Amino acid sequence: MHAFRSHTCAELNASNVGETVRLAGWVHRIRDHGGVLFIDLRDHYGITQVLCDPDSPVFNEVEKLRSEWCIRIDGNVKAREPDLVNPKIPTGEIEVFIRDMEVLGAAEELPLIVFGDQEYPEETRLRYRFLDLRREAMQDNMKLRSDVVASMRRRMWDQGFREFQTPIITASSPEGARDFLVPSRLHPGKFYALPQAPQQFKQLLMVSGFDKYFQIAPCFRDEDPRADRSPTDFYQLDMEMSFVTQQDVFDTIQPVLTGIFEEFGGGRKVDTDWPQISYRDAALWYGTDKPDLRNPIKMQDVSEHFRGSGFAIFAKILEQDGTEIRAIPAPTGGSRKFCDRMNAFAQKEGLPGMGYIFWRNGDEGMEA
Repeated sequence: MHAFRSHTCAELNASNVGETVRLAGWVHRIRDHGGVLFIDLRDHYGITQVLCDPDSPVFNEVEKLRSEWCIRIDGNVKAREPDLVNPKIPTGEIEVFIRDMEVLGAAEELPLIVFGDQEYPEETRLRYRFLDLRREAMQDNMKLRSDVVASMRRRMWDQGFREFQTPIITASSPEGARDFLVPSRLHPGKFYALPQAPQQFKQLLMVSGFDKYFQIAPCFRDEDPRADRSPTDFYQLDMEMSFVTQQDVFDTIQPVLTGIFEEFGGGRKVDTDWPQISYRDAALWYGTDKPDLRNPIKMQDVSEHFRGSGFAIFAKILEQDGTEIRAIPAPTGGSRKFCDRMNAFAQKEGLPGMGYIFWRNGDEGMEA
């Protein structure tokens, strides 16, 4: 038998009843039911319930166990009573009776409880990161990240891309953030830069005759953290192609993105009919180059309604060449109280204010 385990903690089922097995993992929970000790033993793959009764030769040692002790156990697999089967876990049909045990690593009182969903300050989680990463939610996140990266690789390979790892230490080049600098031992007083993106290297690959390149590339950007990126943990799918048009790039990346969301989106289908909006239209309609299309409202040019009108402020603005007035239509939306709040918010943000007009149906059409 293997020195540490014959099975993982998610592997045993009813077909293993009667076998002698060896498991290794961490003590997830301990329960004492009338002198019988029930232990949820956890490893990377799942949880197996093991138990120890007073007849076991290692009962006294098992009594000393505490949460997150790392142990190895030998025992016999037995079927659970029908009313005790736990359908929520793969090993819910069986339990293992301990016959031998070895403590691989004892633990002192924990500053962070692994079992449960209790929240902890970020500083505590980072200080005891090895405990934080044992928690189920964090384990699931790490597994998901690994699976997504593997799926991206497969999809790029299927389209004929080759993966190359580009250098990490290089010369500084103009990018969108400050560089992380590394002093050179061989050239005192000079510095290398960590790449913000493999831009120069992937262009070098293309002019060297390679046709399609990609890598899951680290991006070293000396900038403030954001909700969707950290300076110390920021990777991107980087790619480059030769002899292609803009539409070729769209056609390449769309199946990768839709496939990822369908594979890991809980069975939800992704609409593959993606609208293509020019930068100019996005700026005119939404005021941003990354609009949220769940909001169907587009800004509209209302200049002609004010040109030569009695609304002196807007009419005078329109006398300047190239000036136009755009408005956000909000049918049936907003009271005067709401607009006053928005006006106060605009002024708080340093703007002169927010203009608004209420329209209503009149005898000759819409009137202000």
